[in-house]
Amino acid sequence: MMGPAHSLSGAAAWLGVGAAAAAAGHTMPWPVLVVGALITAGAALAPDLDHKSATISRAFGPVSRGLCEIVDKLSHAVYKATRGSGDPRRNGGHRTLTHTWLWAVLIGAGASAAAIAGGRWAVLAILFVHLVLAVEGLLWRAARMSSDVLVWLLGATSAWILAGVLDKPGNGSDWLFSAPGQEYLWLGLPIVLGALVHDIGDALTVSGCPILWPIPLGRKRWYPVGPPKIMRFRAGSWVELKVLMPAFMVLGGAGAAAALNFI
Repeated sequence: MMGPAHSLSGAAAWLGVGAAAAAAGHTMPWPVLVVGALITAGAALAPDLDHKSATISRAFGPVSRGLCEIVDKLSHAVYKATRGSGDPRRNGGHRTLTHTWLWAVLIGAGASAAAIAGGRWAVLAILFVHLVLAVEGLLWRAARMSSDVLVWLLGATSAWILAGVLDKPGNGSDWLFSAPGQEYLWLGLPIVLGALVHDIGDALTVSGCPILWPIPLGRKRWYPVGPPKIMRFRAGSWVELKVLMPAFMVLGGAGAAAALNFI
């Protein structure tokens, strides 16, 4: 799928988690719901770090473009080193390492560890990166028309304000993990969810997605998981733009209303 659809699906997924938590009697504080949705929207773009033409490659100028080239080469090297006898030869690393459940878990765990070890500045960095990506995905038309600096300033300002809101007692810095020293441990959860939602979205397209790597399926380790081919679509097609994106908006709105006990 394309960047905007990935971001919308990520935000909708977190709002759905909020609805499920409310139904189970563990309502999220509203700042956690909002910040989690924005992080998930941003994290849903991150697996395309292996693609030099993806939205994330443009998000941070030369830094993200260079990182995408490195990740592409790393992913390709891992593919070549681990491919099974039934896996085809490839010339690049797109839709390989960064499109797996293992990558999602490792990135989320790394973010949680950084939040604990690095304190407030690490939290601000995590928020900044994902809020910039959320703007690039959810407000992509405005982001394309404005300068990168303005998007970065918006991300930095929003990160500072939202961190201040979360820091206030009862607003969710210790949501789910309440022991002393575990504030913001939950930040890894929307990052894992965003990456997995991205992978599921790509699995719906004609190419499928090797979500299950390194678990082998037959003679393949990089099996392109997906529904029957008749149910798949091409990225950027009318199915994505006219059906899936409006559906994500409706589901996200319903999830938010249920999470906040409005329905």
